[in-house]
Amino acid sequence: MMKRYHPLLVGLHWLTAAMILVALLVGGPGLANMENSDPDKMFGLTGHMIWGLSIGALMIIRLTTRILSKSPQQTESGNVMLNSGARIAHLGLYFLVFAMVGSGIGIAISADLFSIVFSGSGPSLPADFNIFPARIAHGAIASFLLILIGLHFAGWAYHQFFLGDHLINRMWFGKRNSPDELTVQPKTTP
Repeated sequence: MMKRYHPLLVGLHWLTAAMILVALLVGGPGLANMENSDPDKMFGLTGHMIWGLSIGALMIIRLTTRILSKSPQQTESGNVMLNSGARIAHLGLYFLVFAMVGSGIGIAISADLFSIVFSGSGPSLPADFNIFPARIAHGAIASFLLILIGLHFAGWAYHQFFLGDHLINRMWFGKRNSPDELTVQPKTTP
């Protein structure tokens, strides 16, 4: 019986999680608070765009790996509603991350950012990105994504501290098929 996710999926999970948090907590707010006329905005946009596109590429690899690799059985929390919520939340995380990348690309296309930022040609940055519907969507999706990440973290904490099932081990490196590997063994005294 499969006890852990594929090592590539594990690595991509933690890498993309870190990258998404940096983009949401540092990149986005920092850029939103910077005036478009500020010369540093171009540098920030370049980094944010490369970072976001990298997240998108890694998420495609992650989703492909998830589909093609064997996965552990679904976990049971003992509550049908929580089990269903967990499945929906995991799908929601994938959906919202891809929606963030898509809305970011939408902003870039609408504002001609690919030519402005990467080739130094074209017009200057627009006075306000909020004139683009994709920018409004990008901000809203970011809020929903942060909420869902918080719920994901709460789900982990529930499994770790309330149920005590060490669910986090499924998304860590190690042997994938060992039946006793993930069970907590009581200490024995000699």
